[in-house]
Order: sequence, then C-alpha cells, then structure tokens
Amino acid sequence: MAKRPRSERMRLLVTLGFVVFPAAALIGFSVLHLRSIQRDKAIEAAIQRDFQHMMAITEKRMTRKAYEMVDEIQPKVPCAYDSDAGTRLQAILDKHPEFAHAFTWSKGKGTVVRSQSRYSNAGEVQGEGEKLGSMITGWFDLEGTSIVEKLHKLQSKGERPYYAYPDWVNRNGKMVYQAMIFYPVNENKAGIGGVIFDPDFLQDKFFPEMMNTMMAENEADARGNNNGHSEAVMMIHQPKEPPLAACSDWDGGTPEMERKLEAGFPGLMLAMKFRGTTVEAIGQRFLRTSFLVLGGLSLLLAAGIVLTYRGVKKEVELAKTKSDFVSNVSHELRTPLALIRLYAETLELGRVPNPEKKQEYYCTIRKESERLTSLINNILDFSRIEAGRKEYDFRETNLTELVRTTLDSYRYQIEQHGFKFEEHIAEDIPPVVVDREAIARSLLNLVNNAIKYSSQDRYLAVNLKRSNGSVKLEVVDHGIGIARDEQSKIFEKFYRVCDPLVHNTKGSGLGLCLVRHIAHAHGGEVSVESEPGQGSKFSLVLPVSPAVIAADRPDMKQDVGVA
Repeated sequence: MAKRPRSERMRLLVTLGFVVFPAAALIGFSVLHLRSIQRDKAIEAAIQRDFQHMMAITEKRMTRKAYEMVDEIQPKVPCAYDSDAGTRLQAILDKHPEFAHAFTWSKGKGTVVRSQSRYSNAGEVQGEGEKLGSMITGWFDLEGTSIVEKLHKLQSKGERPYYAYPDWVNRNGKMVYQAMIFYPVNENKAGIGGVIFDPDFLQDKFFPEMMNTMMAENEADARGNNNGHSEAVMMIHQPKEPPLAACSDWDGGTPEMERKLEAGFPGLMLAMKFRGTTVEAIGQRFLRTSFLVLGGLSLLLAAGIVLTYRGVKKEVELAKTKSDFVSNVSHELRTPLALIRLYAETLELGRVPNPEKKQEYYCTIRKESERLTSLINNILDFSRIEAGRKEYDFRETNLTELVRTTLDSYRYQIEQHGFKFEEHIAEDIPPVVVDREAIARSLLNLVNNAIKYSSQDRYLAVNLKRSNGSVKLEVVDHGIGIARDEQSKIFEKFYRVCDPLVHNTKGSGLGLCLVRHIAHAHGGEVSVESEPGQGSKFSLVLPVSPAVIAADRPDMKQDVGVA
C-alpha cells in the first residue's frame, strides 16, 4: 500500500511533464530568439532594408517621371543646323515651364541655347543660358562624338537614350541644383539636344509631390499590413547640406538612411527617418514589448500549470478518497450485517435458552440495524445533495424533546464504549422550525465522531442553549483534536484528518459534510473549536424565527407584525 501514493504522484508528474517541458522549451527558445534579435539588431536591419527598398522605388519613380516629361519634347528638339532651331526651342520652353533652358548641339555647327523668358529674373536666367552654351560647346566639341555613340548604344538595347548631368547655378545669391538631361537628335550627324529642369520647379513641386505620394502609399500599406512604418518621412539634399526638398511631414533632425541618386538626378541624396523617433528606439521598443508579452504569457502559462497541477492532484486525491470511501463503507456495512446475521442464526437454531440472553440478542440486532440504517441514510442523503434533489420537511419542533429522544436512542452505544456522558439542556429553549430527521441525523453524526476519535479520555457532553437570538447545539469531547489548518477542511466531502487514529478508524468522510449542508439548509452554521490532543467542540447554530424572538421581547412586536 505504501507504493500506491508514490505511483500516483509519479503519474501526475509524468502527465504534467508533457505540458511543462514543451512549454518551458518554447519559452526558452523564444527568449533566445529575442536575445539574438537584440544582439544582431535584426529589427533595425529589417527597417533599414525597408528604407532602402522605399528609397530605391522613389528614385526609380522620380527618374521615370522626369524621363516621361522629356519624352514629350524630345522629338520636337531641332538640329543645330536647322535655321529655325532657336525659334523651335523657344516654343518648347513656352509650353513647358518646368524647364529653365533647352539646347541643341551639332558637331561643326556649335550650340543653340534658349532660356525661359517669363521669369521675373529673366535676365539672370538668360545669363545662365549664355554660360551654359559656352560650357556645352567646349564639352561636346571634345567628347560629343563618343557621347552620341554611348547614347545610341543605350537606344539599341531598348533603353531610353538619356543621360543626366548635375549642375549648380547662383540664383539670388544662393547656389541651387538643376538637372540637365540630353539625348541624340540627329541620326546622320553627331547631334545632341537637351533640357535643364528649373531649380524652383524641382525644389517646390516635383520632389515634394513625388515624396508625398510615396509616403501616402507607405502609410496606406502600413495600415493594411501593420508593419509600423506609417511614421516614416523623406527628404532630398546635397551631401552635407540642409534639405533641398522634403515631404510635408518632415520634422527635421538627422536622417537614418541615405541613398545616392544616380540616374535622373545625380549629385543628390535621398534620405529617410522616422518622425519623432529613431530606428534604434523602435527596435528597443519592439524587444521590450516582446519580452513583456513573453513574460506575461510565461506567467499565465505558469499559473495554468499550477492550476492544472492542483486540479489533477485534487482529482487523483478524490479518486483515492472515493476508493477509500467504498472500502470504508463496505467495512461499516459488513460489520453490523455480520452481527445481525450471527445473532439471528443463533436465535433461529434455538441455541439461546435463556430469555434474558434472547432479549439481549434482540436488542443488539435492533441497535445494529439502526446503525446500518443511519449509515445508509447518510449515503442516500449525500447522493441526493450531490444530485440537487435533497428536500427538507420543515416543521415547528420542540428541540429539547428532539435532542433528548435522539440521545436516549444512542445512549446504549455511548455507554458501551465507556464514555462519561453529560447532558446540559437549558429550560428556555423556544420551538424552532426544522426538519426533525435531519437535525437528529446531524446530532448523531457529531456524537458518533466524538466516540470514534476519542482514545483514552472518554468524555462526551451535549449542550443545548440559547445564544444571540439563536439556538446552539454543542457536542464536546476530549478526543484527539483537530489541527487549525485542517479545521476548515473537515467539512468537505470525503476529507479525513491526517492522524493515525483517524485512518485506523473506519468511516465514510461524509458525516460532517452532511452536517454542514443541513445547517446551511436551515439558515444556520456549524463550526468547530479544537486543539490537537485537547478535544473538540462542534457547535450547530440554528436561527429562531422572528416571531418567537418578538414574543420574548415585547419591544420587537411592532417590527415583526405581532399583535
């Protein structure tokens, strides 16, 4: 029998192991994974890759948009040999204010340049055009033929035969950026045409619109995918210079990532950052949140494991208790049945000639049958209570007479066990509304417990008295007593105190559970006062009806409606 609890404990631990070990492994793996993310700065790297991807898309879109604008005028650009080249270039500029200058060059002919005339600073722009013409003539006269060959090679590959070149000019005392895009204009002779984007158009309109569009799309994607990049902002600047242009939400500060523009707008840098925070702060916040969530889940998991352990342990203990209950009840049923059968067979065979002895046997058979009936009634009551079908027959009862009658029927058994018995019943006990059978069974259960769990000092007292508007029924013994931490548990079903005498004494563990249920059903309470080795006092408190209290106290008649 000593191996059984150990075996059950082992099965419990193995069962929980299938939950604890995978859960602990999962938590440990998650912690290590988060540590590796923290160590490798994986969140920051992922965001930076997204930034690079977004900036690459933005550059591609800006270049494509710029080339599409050039596509509109490229077929209209004349050759420098044409007599009306200047007029045609001026017509192009009049229709396309986004360009500050337009030019055409042919080998051996030179350069024709025209500039926007609608600007308020047209003179300054005209001066830019003259300098531009001198620069282009000197440059293309030296390298024009090779440049034309490179442009034609691009065209043969199916690409746009465009080449972009950066330029900085002085406008109102400030150096501004402008982009020159040129292309071949004559297939028979070496000729190059081109346009220069107006710096104000690029800075005030083109760049901000392109970046705002990109940021709006990114914000929509962030809401849809919940990737957390909706706060990203973008700007364009020259190296080591303040922003040339920025999206509308740019809030200043140092960019997180930069990309050098190559195709359409060489010489500029595209930069990105988060508004109001940094990539590092976002990575730390993600890790902190992840650790907090993981910690919370770990606590919940630990709490779940603890609750599971307690639940499984309780079920195992309950199964063991039920098994012990069946064994104990079987023993308690077998003992009176064996006595009844033995005495009945003896009487039936006529082996008891003495009339006094016969009467003793008959009395024993009656007492054992009453004991058997009491045990069966306890079991039946418990079954009804568990099923929610227990009913009580409440009637006004003389509690003094009920207690005395019940004790008289049990007095023989008390005396047979050698108990010193005392009965103290007050004279002023009022009638109470109770179920006679239930209260009698409660008293017998309390007395029976006192008899079972008393060792040497065999003392038993039953007191019935009034107390604070209630009737208190007390059963006092000098038995083994009950430890304080177990006093609240003894009223639970199947529970038995951890004492050798208790476990050596057969019992069902239902008596006190039934007493508590009966007390609650009557609106009362049952309690215990006990010290190990000093005995116990069980108190069953039953309320007295307000009408009875009012009869004893005339000042309360008005409150309860008694005339």
